[in-house]
Amino acid sequence: MTEHIQTVVVGAGVVGLAIARALAMSGREVIVLECENAIGTGTSARNSEVIHGGMYYVAGSHKARLCVKGKHLLYDYCESHGVNHSRIGKLIVATSEEEVPTLEEIRQKAIVNGVPDLTYLSTEEIRELEPNVRAAGALLSPSTGLVDSHGLMLALQGDAEEHGAVIALSSPVETVRIENGQFILQAGGETPMELACSELVNAAGHGALKLSSMIDGLDKEHVPEQPKLMAKGNYFILTGKSPFSRLIYPVPFVGGLGIHSTLDLGGQTKFGPDAEWIESPDYEVDPNRAGSFYESIRRFWPDLPDGSLSPGYAGIRPKLRGPEAGKYIDDFLIQGPNDHKVPGLVNLFGIESPGLTSCLAIGEEVGMLLE
Repeated sequence: MTEHIQTVVVGAGVVGLAIARALAMSGREVIVLECENAIGTGTSARNSEVIHGGMYYVAGSHKARLCVKGKHLLYDYCESHGVNHSRIGKLIVATSEEEVPTLEEIRQKAIVNGVPDLTYLSTEEIRELEPNVRAAGALLSPSTGLVDSHGLMLALQGDAEEHGAVIALSSPVETVRIENGQFILQAGGETPMELACSELVNAAGHGALKLSSMIDGLDKEHVPEQPKLMAKGNYFILTGKSPFSRLIYPVPFVGGLGIHSTLDLGGQTKFGPDAEWIESPDYEVDPNRAGSFYESIRRFWPDLPDGSLSPGYAGIRPKLRGPEAGKYIDDFLIQGPNDHKVPGLVNLFGIESPGLTSCLAIGEEVGMLLE
């Protein structure tokens, strides 16, 4: 028997759940297929839980636009739904005089992106706010914050289900074909099923490229190649009381934001992520990587004690390219029917940071692409 439903969303991470919520609230009949036995076990569970300000991204990019919009939506959502969060603020620090001009470049980029609230701090002002930070200058981002990502996903799931959506766990998609204007999906797991739907949203995170490549009827020129290497980010946990009351980020470099200091909502300090290119999924944190962490952190916190870092956790960013230059820039790739000419299909590729911050805005975006 083939079950007919209007909309299928593949992937129950924070982005997939936000999309399911938005589509269910629009009146659609929605089912979410998730290959794991719980929501949000992939990228959504292995990140910094930071609500990003939106100052770093290329003007006009999906990341810039959806991060800034999503930030405002997310703070309002957390307030209205009782999701634990904190508008804690962030310092972007120049650790040498040579880096100080970069701060003004970041501030100007922020203004273009619709983030006008960055303020410059002198060394004296830095010392007043964060006595343990040593820097030649800094920018204060008051709209950067933290969110309980799992609490957020539970709230999104609750909203989606309240509007009729169904979350089907342990339901990996095995085949997809397009037939008579509908998508026919075979989903495996303990209770195999065949679904027919008129709208298919691929929000499968790391599995998005594989899923799109199996869609019989989608021109493969619209499916990015799987990068040869995966971008793993390791985190180390600080023993003892946090030396900072805000997030501390060094000025970014080409390819990343550097090893930065964040807090969880319980007040524990963690450092990361670094960038480790790997061939296959691996979430173990190598204790030997601590050496580079000590070196990087001491650029802005020279009093970091020896032996105070312990391995924490690791995540893998769903990037569209490896360390080598490639076809795709470091942006979200969101393909709707106007891109690949398949009615009812939306593919989301490369939804790395700031995907968490952008999730509600992405949900609205997908809704518009399916109108």
